[in-house]
Amino acid sequence: MLLVTVAWLYVTLMMAVAEATSPHGTVLGAVFSFLGYGVLPLSLVLYVMATPMRKRVRAARELAAASALEPDGGRHAAGDAVAPERKEP
Repeated sequence: MLLVTVAWLYVTLMMAVAEATSPHGTVLGAVFSFLGYGVLPLSLVLYVMATPMRKRVRAARELAAASALEPDGGRHAAGDAVAPERKEP
């Protein structure tokens, strides 16, 4: 996926350079072309494609937090954390 990202940014950069050096183009138009065709759509696509990874990380973080709260790591039923006080007969 990184190769496609770099390739798309290269293509849009070359489009912007061609527009900036064209007799009818402007540098401002080249900047807007690079942002409009390259950076903004690519950031949206990468954000959407990274959603499953963010969900997995969030679930793992919640699982780690839940197991840290339980004294036995969540493997067995919790018993009394402190032994009851024994009274003499």
